[in-house]
Amino acid sequence: MIETERLILRKPRPLDRPALHAMWADPLVMADLGPVKDEAASDAAIARHDGYRHEGLGFLSVERKSDWAVIGFCGLKRGDPPNPIAGEIEAGWMIAQPYWRQGYALEAMTAVFGWAWASFDMPRIVAITSARNLRSQAMMVRLGMARLADGDFEHHAFAADDPLRHMVTYSITRP
Repeated sequence: MIETERLILRKPRPLDRPALHAMWADPLVMADLGPVKDEAASDAAIARHDGYRHEGLGFLSVERKSDWAVIGFCGLKRGDPPNPIAGEIEAGWMIAQPYWRQGYALEAMTAVFGWAWASFDMPRIVAITSARNLRSQAMMVRLGMARLADGDFEHHAFAADDPLRHMVTYSITRP
C-alpha cells in the first residue's frame, strides 16, 4: 500500500471491480489506449497484474480518501515481449474520466516512483503510449521522464492500420 495526501494505492479488491470495469468500458478513457473492455477482459487485466505481484509489481487500485471512491488503476509491471522494453520496469496509469484534470494521476505516480526507487535496484523506469496520446506524454514529462530518441516502435497487439500501433517510449533514470 502507498498513501499520499489524497489517495491510497492498494491491491485491487473484489469490491473495486465495478469501478474498474466502468473505467475500462468508457470510450473516452480508452480512446488512446486500446479497445474498450467488457467485464471478462477487465477481470483478465486485473488477473494479469496479480501475476506480477510475486516480484512486488502489479498495478494498484487508486482510492480517493475523501469518499473511498476507486478512481483509477496505476503502478508498475514488467514490459511485455516482444516490445523493446521487455523485462524493464514499466509504469502506467489510468484515471476514470470524472476525475481527470485534478492532479490524481500525477500524485499517484509520483508516489509510485518514490516507492519504486526505494524498493528496487533498477537503472530506470520506462513508460510507453501511442504517439497520438499527447496527454499521457505530457504527464510523462511532468513526472520527469524524457522521450527516448530510439524508443519508437510498432506495437504487436494493434493491427497494422490501427492509429494506436505507433508507440513512443519515455524513461526516467534513477535519481
